[in-house]
Amino acid sequence: MLFLWAAGMMPAAHARTLQSLDDALREIAPGVEPERVTLFLDDRQVERAEELAGSQLPSAIYYAYDVSDGANRGTRVYLEKHRVRTLPEVLMVAVDDTGRVADVRVLSFHEPMEYLARDAWYEQFRGRALGHELALGRGIDGITGATLTARATTLAVRRILAVDQVIRE
Repeated sequence: MLFLWAAGMMPAAHARTLQSLDDALREIAPGVEPERVTLFLDDRQVERAEELAGSQLPSAIYYAYDVSDGANRGTRVYLEKHRVRTLPEVLMVAVDDTGRVADVRVLSFHEPMEYLARDAWYEQFRGRALGHELALGRGIDGITGATLTARATTLAVRRILAVDQVIRE
């Protein structure tokens, strides 16, 4: 065991899965069987999404779930893994058929837990569309002591909304 720790192979004590994907999908769309979709963006789509988002996409491949039913018509749930400070988080963003955020959840967070925003902070993304107001200091409040988390999350939401817009064009 000591050898694994010394070699950096042991997981960090603060790395944490906060919610399983299955549980999150069940909460967002109860009774709906999500359809998994793998989105492969071409070079033109990547360029357009990055222009809309104002940041580089971490990948040209996005994993999403269609959770459409009578109440969630056209809702698509996206996953994005990105770096917060030096470690990753996995963010899940549900986008409704009008291109607005329906829900934001952190599925896993590997930075120290004191850098994770409270649930109430994520609520300010609901109903937001991609635009000028979807930015820290404009329509999105920052987080004292967790500036990198706020920045990473806001940029991720912008990227996901941009990808959604480009895919639906």
